[in-house]
Amino acid sequence: MSSVVVIGAQWGDEGKGKIVDWLCHRADVVVRFQGGHNAGHTLVVGGVTYKLSLLPSGVVQGKLSIIGNGVVVDPQALLDEMARVGAQGVTITPQSLVLADNACLILPLHRDLDAARERQAGDAKIGTTGRGIGPAYEDKVGRRAIRVADLADPDALDQKIPRLLAHHDALRRGLDLPPVDPAALKAELLALAPKLLPFAQPVWRVMEDVRKSGRRILFEGAQGALLDVDHGTYPFVTSSNTVSGQAAAGAGVGPGALRYVLGIVKAYTTRVGSGPFPTELFDDAGKRLGERGHEFGTVTGRARRCGWFDAVLVRQTLATGGVSGIALTKLDVLDGFDTLKICVGYRIGDRAFDHLPSGMREQAAVEPVYEYFDGWSESTKGARSWKDLPDRAVKYVRRIEELIGVPVALLSTSPERDDVILMRDPFQA
Repeated sequence: MSSVVVIGAQWGDEGKGKIVDWLCHRADVVVRFQGGHNAGHTLVVGGVTYKLSLLPSGVVQGKLSIIGNGVVVDPQALLDEMARVGAQGVTITPQSLVLADNACLILPLHRDLDAARERQAGDAKIGTTGRGIGPAYEDKVGRRAIRVADLADPDALDQKIPRLLAHHDALRRGLDLPPVDPAALKAELLALAPKLLPFAQPVWRVMEDVRKSGRRILFEGAQGALLDVDHGTYPFVTSSNTVSGQAAAGAGVGPGALRYVLGIVKAYTTRVGSGPFPTELFDDAGKRLGERGHEFGTVTGRARRCGWFDAVLVRQTLATGGVSGIALTKLDVLDGFDTLKICVGYRIGDRAFDHLPSGMREQAAVEPVYEYFDGWSESTKGARSWKDLPDRAVKYVRRIEELIGVPVALLSTSPERDDVILMRDPFQA
């Protein structure tokens, strides 16, 4: 059995969709292991664009696709997404898609709470997508969540719904929201049951069978390591662990099942939402990166903040993620810049840092220390071998490898699936 774990090594939006799609050709099974429909992957296959949030990327290619127990699932969002890709010609059946029966559900009350908290926070808001991800994870660890398996048991819902609402109605009163009608909530859940339960299985058992059969597994992460609830720029993070170690817990396998970890790294840096961003640009260079890179969120449509490549942050996330090699994406966006910069350290006053400190005020105060590079005028778009790259582009990539301490396994030079320079096949490593 061979497996590859794919994680974003920055703040998400690194181009995981294309790389996962490329790797899907070599995989037999694709597994989502954390997050919810707050993260999006864009796939371009045969000239057709697919926008996925909950569905693993393998569904587009007819591979067995699994939504693991580490994912929080909005039932209606999942059904809508299935209908949308179905209209694009993708057939999804219980034989091609498995939903963990112990995955926790995102309910309308979670979305209500998410939005109300952000409104109340004003300028101090975290910048969530408002899709109820955080509140759903809170209920999971608070042991009051409704899970997929509960849809098959009306009596269990009669016990669980009052416990859930005892918590939420108290919060809703404080946020000027009306109480939830328990009968209406139960009816809504039971109406979803026949649509979702055919896909529900114990994922740990499916994964055990997959591993014993020696099939190739692709573990697909969402968002990025800098949004990890433990290792990210807290509190401006998501509500789950986004590092590679979560692939085991979120899919019901042991850590020994995780063979190769591929970190997806953009050749510059972007971020959506609030929080520290040491290399953020507010000038024409930042605007140019955003325009050339089409930097708008797949799910939210929000413009992404753009900045120079930050080797300090990437080196840190590769360590916390146990990354074996990186896929460097969007190199072509840098074509035509006279000068490029890479952040190689931080300063706060006269103090130097070789990592991003954990304190919120220190994170906001760090200033980048840059190395400068001559840019290149030639195009790298669509390059499929090193000899197709300008010498200065090769120098830029090699310096990134030196600074982060991890080799480039794949180099992506356009959104198209096959525009990849392969240095090392992760499934053969």
